[in-house]
Amino acid sequence: MLLNHEKMLEVLKRLAQLGAIKKVIKLSSKDLAAEIGQSLQTAARKLKELEDAELIERMLDKDGQYVVITGKGRDTLYREYLDYKRIFEGEERIVISGKVMSGMGEGGYYVSLEGYRKQFVEKLGFDPYPGTLNLKIPKEQMYFRKMLDEEEGIIISGFVSENRTFGDVKAFRCRIDGVEGAVVLPVRSHYQADVLEVIAPVKLRDRLNLKDGDVVEVEVIL
Repeated sequence: MLLNHEKMLEVLKRLAQLGAIKKVIKLSSKDLAAEIGQSLQTAARKLKELEDAELIERMLDKDGQYVVITGKGRDTLYREYLDYKRIFEGEERIVISGKVMSGMGEGGYYVSLEGYRKQFVEKLGFDPYPGTLNLKIPKEQMYFRKMLDEEEGIIISGFVSENRTFGDVKAFRCRIDGVEGAVVLPVRSHYQADVLEVIAPVKLRDRLNLKDGDVVEVEVIL
């Protein structure tokens, strides 16, 4: 299965090099066969596999076959790119911008729970202020926000307290205007994906003189 994935990735990469990551390209199976040095049948099969995996879209017309790489395909290539970037360049960072917003106070409650707080100190190296800085992420920044869902991060393990179960949390070290902190994400699917929560050893609103609506940039270490 892994070998098949690698072969599909090679074909996807070649399609990207031919321009399909930026626009719809006209490409016959015969043309692709020549590009990848395989038979016509193999090239046609690879295109079908990529289409079935929703990594590309194909459109058949009387003039020929048209191909474009989907968002899922671009994400697949980008994750591959990040793997190689880490190998050759080391630490990878991204910058996410968002608008400061008021929360419901739940962040302070969860951060203060001893089961989480002790792990924050052990794994992140600081005792967090009992509260989170909440940032509303605009649509144009969501690509980078969703990258965090794909990354492993630093796992803050869940626990049981007073017959209540608290789930795992994923953390990423970060920096806002020179202040060290961490982005925290619950490891579950039903939460606000367009909100980023940041913890730090200080109250970030006061330290950085922030108010609702202010735009801040968070440098996140992957």
